[in-house]
Amino acid sequence: MAAAAGVRVLPASPNWYSSRCSDASSDGRLFGFAARHRVCLLDVGGASTPTFYGELIGHTDRISGFAFCQCPGQSSLCASSSDDGSVKIWETAGLAPVAEHGLHQNAISALHWSPLVKDLIVSGDEKGIVVCYWHNRSDSQQFFPEPRTIFCLTCSPHHENLVAIGYKDGMVVVIDISRKREVLHRLRGHDDEIHCLAWCPVPGEERLPAWQDELQVVPSEEGEVPNGELTQDTATKKGCYLASGSKDQTIRIWSCTRGRSVMTLKLPPTKRRGGAVDPAVKERIWLTVHWPPGRSTEIVSSGFGGELLLWDLTQSGKRKWTLLGSSEGQNHSRIVFNLCSVKHQDKELLFSISMDRDVKCWDLSTLDCSWTMPSLGGFVYSLAFSPVDTGCLAIGVGDSMIRVWNTLSMNNIYDVKTFWQSIKSKVTALAWHPTKEGCLAFGTDDGKVGIFDTFSSSAKNKPPQISSTYHKKTVYTLAWGPPTPPLASGGDGEQPSVTLYSCAGEGIVFQHNPWKLNGEANDINKVIRDTNSIKHKLPARTEISWKPDGKLLALGNEDGSIEIFQAPNLKLLCTIQQHHKLINAIRWHHEHGSQPELSYLIASGSINATIYVHNLKSVVESTPESPLTITEPFRTLAGHTAKITSLSWSPHHEGRLVSACYDGTAQVWDVMKEEPLCNYRGHQGRLLSVQWSPVDSDAVYTGADDFSVHKWQISKQEHTRPPQGKKSIELEKKRSMQPKVKTKKKKKPIGKSPAKQDLSDAMNGDESAKEMLLEENGVSDHEGEKEAREAELPDKVSMTVSKDTSSPACDYSSFSLPKPFVTQKAIPVKKDPPKDKPTLDASLKKRKPRSILPFSTFMDHRSKDELHQDCLRLATCLKNKDNNEDVSPDLKDRIHLGLFTDRASLHKMIDVEGKHHLENGHPELFQQLMLWKGDMKGVLQAAAERGELTDQLVAISPMVGYQAWVWTVEAFVKQLCFQEQYVKAASHLLSIHKVYEAVELLKVNHFYREAIVIAKARLRPEDPILRDLYTSWAALLEKDGHYSMAAKCYLGASSPYDAVKVLAKKGDATSLKTAAELALVSGEEELSATLSFRCAQDLLLSRNWVGAQEVLQQHKTLFGQRLVFCLNELLCKCLSERNPCDRKSLVPPCYHSWELNREASFFDMVIEVWQNVFGMDTTEQATCAWEQLHSIEHPPSTSNTPPKQVLFRISHDLTLAALSYQTATWDEAVKSILGAVTRSYDAGNFTLMQEICSIILPEGCDNLRRKLDSTNSESMDACRSLEGFVAYKGLYDLWWNPPKDSLVLQKAVLDPVLCPGEQPALEKSYVSGQSSSEETHDQTAVERDENLCNTTEVHRCETESDSRTSSVDLVEGQSKLNGCEVLLSEEIAALQNTQRDIAEVQQILADMIRQHQQQRNNLQENTNGSTQESNLQQSSETESDKPCSDSSQMNCKDEVKEPITLPELTKQLLKAKQKLAEFPDNLKVFPFPDVLECCLVLLHIGSRCPPELHEQALDLLRKHGSADIYKKAGRRFLT
Repeated sequence: MAAAAGVRVLPASPNWYSSRCSDASSDGRLFGFAARHRVCLLDVGGASTPTFYGELIGHTDRISGFAFCQCPGQSSLCASSSDDGSVKIWETAGLAPVAEHGLHQNAISALHWSPLVKDLIVSGDEKGIVVCYWHNRSDSQQFFPEPRTIFCLTCSPHHENLVAIGYKDGMVVVIDISRKREVLHRLRGHDDEIHCLAWCPVPGEERLPAWQDELQVVPSEEGEVPNGELTQDTATKKGCYLASGSKDQTIRIWSCTRGRSVMTLKLPPTKRRGGAVDPAVKERIWLTVHWPPGRSTEIVSSGFGGELLLWDLTQSGKRKWTLLGSSEGQNHSRIVFNLCSVKHQDKELLFSISMDRDVKCWDLSTLDCSWTMPSLGGFVYSLAFSPVDTGCLAIGVGDSMIRVWNTLSMNNIYDVKTFWQSIKSKVTALAWHPTKEGCLAFGTDDGKVGIFDTFSSSAKNKPPQISSTYHKKTVYTLAWGPPTPPLASGGDGEQPSVTLYSCAGEGIVFQHNPWKLNGEANDINKVIRDTNSIKHKLPARTEISWKPDGKLLALGNEDGSIEIFQAPNLKLLCTIQQHHKLINAIRWHHEHGSQPELSYLIASGSINATIYVHNLKSVVESTPESPLTITEPFRTLAGHTAKITSLSWSPHHEGRLVSACYDGTAQVWDVMKEEPLCNYRGHQGRLLSVQWSPVDSDAVYTGADDFSVHKWQISKQEHTRPPQGKKSIELEKKRSMQPKVKTKKKKKPIGKSPAKQDLSDAMNGDESAKEMLLEENGVSDHEGEKEAREAELPDKVSMTVSKDTSSPACDYSSFSLPKPFVTQKAIPVKKDPPKDKPTLDASLKKRKPRSILPFSTFMDHRSKDELHQDCLRLATCLKNKDNNEDVSPDLKDRIHLGLFTDRASLHKMIDVEGKHHLENGHPELFQQLMLWKGDMKGVLQAAAERGELTDQLVAISPMVGYQAWVWTVEAFVKQLCFQEQYVKAASHLLSIHKVYEAVELLKVNHFYREAIVIAKARLRPEDPILRDLYTSWAALLEKDGHYSMAAKCYLGASSPYDAVKVLAKKGDATSLKTAAELALVSGEEELSATLSFRCAQDLLLSRNWVGAQEVLQQHKTLFGQRLVFCLNELLCKCLSERNPCDRKSLVPPCYHSWELNREASFFDMVIEVWQNVFGMDTTEQATCAWEQLHSIEHPPSTSNTPPKQVLFRISHDLTLAALSYQTATWDEAVKSILGAVTRSYDAGNFTLMQEICSIILPEGCDNLRRKLDSTNSESMDACRSLEGFVAYKGLYDLWWNPPKDSLVLQKAVLDPVLCPGEQPALEKSYVSGQSSSEETHDQTAVERDENLCNTTEVHRCETESDSRTSSVDLVEGQSKLNGCEVLLSEEIAALQNTQRDIAEVQQILADMIRQHQQQRNNLQENTNGSTQESNLQQSSETESDKPCSDSSQMNCKDEVKEPITLPELTKQLLKAKQKLAEFPDNLKVFPFPDVLECCLVLLHIGSRCPPELHEQALDLLRKHGSADIYKKAGRRFLT
């Protein structure tokens, strides 16, 4: 449960427009409210501020109602109703559902738990059905009192069968659920939605002086009872008052005995105080009422703007109401939806939830606000701690508001300011100015960048400055950094010291001048091109991060590369090619640690789940001539199972990192050890942002798409690593519970849910930042909440619009333009007729074609009389016409005679015929007539306006003239586009020679193939349009993952570089191979080599050495690597022959069939293969290869480095050694061999170290030593170190493989305790069982000794008494033992002891700091009313990272006896460091096995150890074995 973990939460906002979706438990401990599809529970029983208790999770759609059981003894039960159609009963103690029913067929709009019947839950839905459900016996009954939409319902506190129901149209009904004819009263009086009903808590209907019976005419006769009424006292006994609040702005008090209203209260026009709302927004009113328990004459109600009013029903006139919240800013700033109260100790508390997303608690005795809990109405995209005002956390939320949380505020732990002015879109990025207090930059989903002043007192209503340069898509990241040109080069000296950089979804980074935001921002790609003279296409940028000292800039790209630039001119230093998928987060390590070299660490996360850390120290310090490419990570953090969204380094530790991930968890890592330390799983969604607390090293803040921010303690988490496999599937399930938009046909708005009809807002949409780039065909991986796009509303309503109004799934209005909707509506209209066409055609064949002049024809086929009349009329007209030539004959209603008179009459006749055609739906006949008439222009215009142009009309249009033809074609093109017939439209554009327009039209609508055909066929080959088409198409293909097609496009655009990059994007071996070959063909030598090497490494992982060599052999520059791969293959062969592995691997290794000289030493064998196969005969070639390889540095291995990688790096070292061996540079050879041995030792793989020593130096080191230049002290030291390791290996060989006869006996007992069998060595790296994360390899060895003490004791007698051991073995053993003298070096023991002291003091310091913090946390928690008896003793035990519990107990006792003070510790540390400085440097250069460990092993070997060695070992232990672990292990020998 969350409360146990001490999590502090800013929760999701309460749902809006529900009559009861929040309630308090009767014991006054919990307050719960519905937030989207979950119920958030706050513990309000404790101190002055609420704490987060937990969430009820299980509904899959918006929760519309929530109520606690008010019966004594059942205060932990509660019920909720949801738009998913279910009512669930919950047990809050376990946060689990106990029962549920799905009896409603329609959206549930109201719910109440009966205050008298302990298992009765009553709910009502939008169609007017009321369901009573008794959950103990899971029985139910349905009522249908009125066919209207229910808005609210409330069970009576005095009569168990009475339920009052309020409807959408203002009707109130009281029903009795025990009777057949259920309706008792229909209370009419309100004329709009009933928002709330409240029964008077005191039974009876005493008359009050100010209560006025509306029936009475004369107000003065108040005391009298009119005839026909019940007498006063029966009413007093039986009745009960009911209060109702309605949208008509009145509250009415109803008498249930009389069945009518006895009092009406009109909401007063209160003046809004501190309203943080745009005055332009017309806000709906919501009138909720609450009748506090035990007060029959007082009612609390909501007001117009968010005020709460306390009405005194005994007063009349103005004195009736008082405002709650006397001081400024106590009130809600938007309408209030729910009120509920609870008696708590001696106080009566009232809780309110509001549209302003605050939950408030009021003290009803003082009418003051006791606390305010802010909440969030959208995804938490961004978190940022102010570098100046410590503990000030800015939160960027999808509800278009920024919260600034003062997390250190002592008196109010939820001290939050809200900023909403001018934002109007999701806040996706935030960045505080590094030095100026209160200066906060923000970026939004619609590409806006601005700066708020959060500090000044008037800031509450001060709008931000907005940059005049907008991005085209979502802003991903903001960063303050030093100015770069053109701002850096300002001659006048008046330039800002830092400028603001923003990176957004279209892949561009702008630099904004904070002093002149209205000026133009600069695209930094321009500077990058100029400085580095780059010709090829720059990748799309997705992340930006400045090194804290402002000297280096890291840009993350869509193709997964990270480029490092040097300020101020942005010279490209290096490119990190590691991720190969879009980069989401980059973070530089902080500067203020004790190890300055760590400040060169850079951590990065992408859509791939692995986090990589690179160390750029060497790159930056060497400042190479041409940019380097880095492909080896310094550390790899693997474990997450989805994309990484955010990273944050701990400011309190060195090399501690926390990551936020789409797998729903946050993970803390120890980067240097590549170890997962702690995993937080408290969120109910995907994590989007994370920040380590700047003041508390144990606290981390995370934000997620569950609309909440959590602050959690690292030390209190039970999990250490991210969920794998099944667990992550469960989390996926948990996330998929989030509501999906249902695609339903829109119904007519009659049956909509209460009060939702004018809500265009929905839950905030959910494309996480950086999502737009991943859209598949225009729809990103939305979780399906609809996008709220109400520009004026400063915040979006956190609820989905009720089911039947949810819009089609395609309505992600952020992506699709309204145009397709019209066409979707229009197309079916055009598609329907064809269904009937065939029958029509069949009948047409038989009939004559339809007449073009049906009206005239009809008129000429009337009765004989009519036709005679026609003749007369015609004659008359013609006669008149002869007499008066100017006047057109008046044919009256016989228009058809126009056929026989003049042109004007004919025109009239044609017009009438045309009108008929149009009315009967035959526009084509009308157009034909007009063509005859010669009035084509009008027809074309009319057809164009109505969108009825046809191919025929366009074909005829040239008769009107060239201009008209062109105009018609253009109109037709528009019409075709509207009908989505883009290709046809383009062809028509070509007909009027508009080639560019045709190409553009096809391009915009993604018909790239067609566009390219037209452009290539019609335009000059060098026309830039062509290249642009190729690149745009390539970008689209690349986004959809069609990489090879995209590569063809880039080649067509003659940019082979980009083609190579895109081919390599998939990152599998075949793609890389093709990309490398392509790069080679295109002359990109260097790029080709990098890709080939990557490909070879991939093939190596699948043990395909043949393939790897094929790939590498194309490049001279990779000759050195070919040798490494060759040696690696031979080494693996040797290892597998020495330790045949039982397990069959999935992929059989693919070895070369080289002839091997098995007699020769390993190096000779390798060199022979090199000479025969690779033709490396001369020393020049060898030297050249050596130089090639020597420049590559591999990071040191840790116990978490994968075995194959360790082996490859060892092969690299051995190749250098073999090359030195061939060129007879022995000094280098020794160093390289030592490198290989120590690498396997550091990786904790002891067996591998043994094997390598045996393969490379089967005879020991004497031969080597003879060849060295004894004057070169460095190589002598290296040699001594190497001898040490060989002897160390021999020592263990001897101890683990005693003489033959006793072997059987020994093995039986030894095996269970000590498992040296790390077979197969390649697959498993050996790490001792108890070694905790803090242990070094040598200590684990000591522990092994301890474990063995007991077993060896038992058998020592047998071993000693056994005289039949073969003499040969003994002799060999003796020589090995004599070799061990190297190990017992006094000075090295002293050096190691000093280093141990330093480490120990540092550990104690770290523990002290941790304990101090823990005490501080506990203190804080104790003051917050939670009791946690955690004393020092406890925490030191739980925190102890000591190797075995036994010794940690000892330590605790010691520590308790004599607590060390800080000054003493520092003194010890100084002393030890001085001592360390006195040792000669040559001792410190090369590693050496732990001397004391070797002493212990020698002592364990017992009688087989020569006495002088035995003495020497004891001596060393006495002198230097002061550390606890050695004291304990050596106790037996020293006493």
